[in-house]
Parts: sequence; C-alpha cells; structure tokens
Amino acid sequence: MTGSTIRLTTAQALVRFMMAQKTVVDGETLPIFAGCWAIFGHGNVAGLGEALQAVQEEFPTWRAHNEQGMAHAAIAFAKASFRRRFMACTTSIGPGALNMVTAAGVAHVNRLPVLFLPGDVFASRLPDPVLQQIEDFGDGTATASDCFRPVSRYYDRIQRPEQLIPALARTMQVLTDPVDCGPVTLSLCQDVQAEAYDFPAALFHERVWGVRRPRPDEDELAHALALIRAARKPMIVAGGGVLYSQACEALQAFAERHGVPVAVTQAGKSAIDERHDFSLGAVGVTGTSAANALAADADLVLAVGTRLQDFTTGSWSLFQGEGLSILGLNVTPFDAAKHGGVPLVADARVGLELLSAGLGDWRADAGQATRTRDERARWFEAAGAALAPGNAELPSDAQVIGAVARARGTDDTVVVCAAGGLPGELDKLWAPTRPGGYHMEYGFSCMGYEIAGGLGVKMARPEADVVVMVGDGSYMMMNSEIATSVMLGLKLTIVVLDNRGYGCINRLQRACGGASFNNLLEDCRQVVAPAIDFAAHAGAMGARARKVASIAELEAALRDTAGEDRTTVVVIDTHPLVTTEAGGTWWDVAVPEVSERPAVGAARETYEARRRLQRVLN
Repeated sequence: MTGSTIRLTTAQALVRFMMAQKTVVDGETLPIFAGCWAIFGHGNVAGLGEALQAVQEEFPTWRAHNEQGMAHAAIAFAKASFRRRFMACTTSIGPGALNMVTAAGVAHVNRLPVLFLPGDVFASRLPDPVLQQIEDFGDGTATASDCFRPVSRYYDRIQRPEQLIPALARTMQVLTDPVDCGPVTLSLCQDVQAEAYDFPAALFHERVWGVRRPRPDEDELAHALALIRAARKPMIVAGGGVLYSQACEALQAFAERHGVPVAVTQAGKSAIDERHDFSLGAVGVTGTSAANALAADADLVLAVGTRLQDFTTGSWSLFQGEGLSILGLNVTPFDAAKHGGVPLVADARVGLELLSAGLGDWRADAGQATRTRDERARWFEAAGAALAPGNAELPSDAQVIGAVARARGTDDTVVVCAAGGLPGELDKLWAPTRPGGYHMEYGFSCMGYEIAGGLGVKMARPEADVVVMVGDGSYMMMNSEIATSVMLGLKLTIVVLDNRGYGCINRLQRACGGASFNNLLEDCRQVVAPAIDFAAHAGAMGARARKVASIAELEAALRDTAGEDRTTVVVIDTHPLVTTEAGGTWWDVAVPEVSERPAVGAARETYEARRRLQRVLN
C-alpha cells in the first residue's frame, strides 16, 4: 500500500471490493454479497481462486457440482432475500462459463441480482488459441462469454486492471437499482486476473446500499386516483414487485380500507395471506376460479409490481370488462404502461400508501366484497376436493400437494418449484400465509431449477422448512446439488413426483389435438424401457431417501422426516394426465391450421375463437 493506493491483482481487488459492500436488513448491517459460488478451472483457479482462498474465513466460497446449478442457487438466494442480498458465481472459460448462461436467462427474466464472473481468454492473445477458446474466423474479439450479453443487464469484459474501477461502480448500480435490477456479467480475462495495479484505496471503503423508493409524478398520481374513484369493479393484481418492495402490509391495508380484492401472479404469490377475506388467490392460466371470475368483468385492474406476462393475463384474453382500464403501479416504466395501461411509476409500497391516503374513505361498491366472499367460498370447496386423498392407484399432483400441506403446514414452510405441471397446481392450490412462503421460478420456467433453487432458499432462510417439489423430468435434468446440500449441512425435503416423462407437455400436446408423442417415456423411441430408482439415486448422493406407495404413506413419511438433520428425498408415482379442472383460463399456444388429424382441426377452431378475445394493445 502506497499513500492513497493499494497494489493488488485484479482478482484481489474484485474480492476486496465485494467484501466492502454492505446493506441493512431488519436493522442489521450485513455484507450485501453473501459470498461466491465457484467451480474452478484454468480460467479462474490461479487468479480469482487464489484471491478467494486468502479471505475464505471472512468471505465464504462454496463449491457446487454444476455451474448452472450453483447459479440457480445464487438466484434463489437473491429472490428469497427479496433482492436485499445476492451472490457471485465464478467459472472457468468455455463450457464452464456457458453452463451459467441459462441461469443468467432466469435471473434476467425475473429481474433478480446475481454477479457472474466467467473466466475469459488472454487479453494479450499471446497463447491463442487457449484450451476451450472459441475462435471466430471473422471477429478477433469474440469469445464464449459474449453469450452472456443478451441475458445480462450489464456486461463488461475486463481486459486491463484499471477497467475494473468503473465496471464495479456500474455493477453495483445495476444490482441494487429497482428498475435495472438483474444479472451482471464481468468477463475476466485470465491473464488480467493475475495482473497487479495500484488501485485507489477509496475503492475499498465500506459502502452501505439502501433501498431506493421512487415517488410518483403528481399528475400521474392525480390521474390514478381519479381512475380508482370512478371504478365500480376494481381489483388488484399483485406481482413480485410487492415482495421486493416489502409492500405486503401496505397491500393488505389498501385492500381492507378500500374494499378492493387482491389476486396474485406466480411471482407475487405470498404477497398476501391467502386466508384473508380479500384474497382471491392466483389469477390467469393457472389461477383460481375466484380470481378469474372477478378478472373477467373488472372495470379497473390495479397492476402492482407485475410485468403482466401471458400466464397472468390469459394471453390477454382474460380481462373482458366493459370500459376496462389498467393502472400500472410499477417502478419500471416499461412495465407500467403495458397494453395501454395508465402508468403510475413509483415504488410499490410508496405508491400504495399515497393512493390510499389520496382515496381517504373511498371504498369500492359493496357488491365487490360480496362477490369476493362468494367466489372464494366456491373456490375453496373445489380446491378442498382436489387436495383430498383418494383411492386411485396413481394419485394426482394436487393430492400430493394436499399431503405436503397437511404434513408440514404452510406457515413456516417454503415450497419451491419451477417447471412442468406442478407450478399450475401449486399456483391454484398452495395457500401461503407469509411473504416468501411460496418460491416459484416461472418467469423462465426453467426445468432443473428446483433442487438448486431450494438450496439457495435454505441459505437465505436457514430457519425455514424448505420443501422442494419436483417432477421426474426436472429431477433428471439437474439433481447434483442434492450432494451439495448434504455437503453443506443444508437440509431440504425433496418430494419427487414420478409420472414417467414430461407429463405437463404431454397434456398440452393432447389439448392442441396432437397425439401423445415423445413426452411420456412410453410414447418415445426406446430399445429398453427406463426403470429409474430415484430413491436409490438420491441415497447414493448422501440423502436419506425412500419411496412411498400412497398418499397416506407420503404424509407419514413427511411427518417422520420433519426433524431430520439431512436432506430427505421422498418419491411417489403419480398420474400423468389428471389435473385440477377447476379454475384456470386459456393460454395462447398456436395450433396448426392444417393437419390430417381431426382433433387438431377441432382444437384450431377453439383456438381461433379464443384469439378473438385477445386485447390488441401492447
């Protein structure tokens, strides 16, 4: 150290900078980076690996078994932390780096902060081409890590040590900004990682990052208030932004004071206690009948913190109310004005509080509360029937969900899932009571997220009972972080539902008039029928595992293993076709105009009729 500078390698400076960044959570000052996931290779082991080893007691490094898996864990940690804290992930160049690109897509779509640190080629180019280097015959600057560009909110390639200084400033702005929040990639040339530079000491001064809460424009606020006062059948659609803004109390207070019912998106589920009188549950394609009934003739939708994706809106065919207006309360202008919406650009909590204050004693028509009560009662009756155990040889996904809820409860349990048919059933049927009690990756719907995601949730919330529900298809795609959870002593309960294939897409295939083909194992080309013992496989990775033969056995197993100190895997065979018929609405999946199959022709007629209901604004 000389005067106001410190001589460090680029990798050492990066790690020291991360260690100096702080945040405040519930009054406690904590490191904003909770550590770094690392799988080392020749692109990062000598540079970043040495820097991380030197501070391993103060700044933890975790080893995973798959680069995509560790990135999913980091993303889930950020989501479970409501974006208050996050992690870094480092890999070698080439395949190690590219294994994280899918996870970068998950983070980008879901607006979640994570710092990707892939190794890169030599900035000097002297040893080119190095092992795992991608050579572009027409572009000498192209490398494998360029694949991160479209799935990063901010991307930079560090080719000189001093470039790290402005890159780190931009990195933190993106990771902590409520509008730009998402993945950042700093691609680290492997020779530059090891190069020393006299970095300014001020770069490593502790900085505490707070929560930015933008207030709305006064004219936009006045317009929004006028719209709400004029509404007769208003409803709220609450998205993930409510959770990230910590606006759950403000949301419930608004609903109670003004008599406006609340439906939730996949990302927003758990923003309100679903036992609450004004909670309608999930809305849209995988929504409850209660939410969708009120959505169908609402004259005002107050969309809070949601990007209004097609599963929420029924591909924009759900909202059919006369004179419908959409009021978009969102910190992001891009989302606030979707489909001709009236924007109210502001932090969700601030916006709800100002709207409530401006409305004073205004309440929606009493009929809205009456209808909410009646539709909720009808829905809970249908949901109860779906969740109840039955006598069928193969239980439904819903019956498995019912067993988990009865055995573990919903108050202290965080259920984790991602892709396939389970998200639809959980969205309808799981009734969280606390913020964060429902953790679903459905923005990218990434198969393989579930187990690694559960690991990240457990790291963020070690006191919680984390239950991962995963189908056999997703389990086969990524399961290696079972071993990581055992290694780190982070107990998960994993329920594997084996319907022998991709049951969800098989059902979609049939709904579009197609024949069952290449989705269920029995319908695909094979020489030997697979007979996969998931319990034995999980046991081989160190989990305590068993297979059960009925819903009653499943409930007993879940109760018996609640006190286990190690990851537990329980496997049950399920029916590939049975789903909850109540609730839901149409989803736009294009059906062929021409086919030799009469079933496809009939499905096309239905498809064209539903398309005529779609809103055309965007």
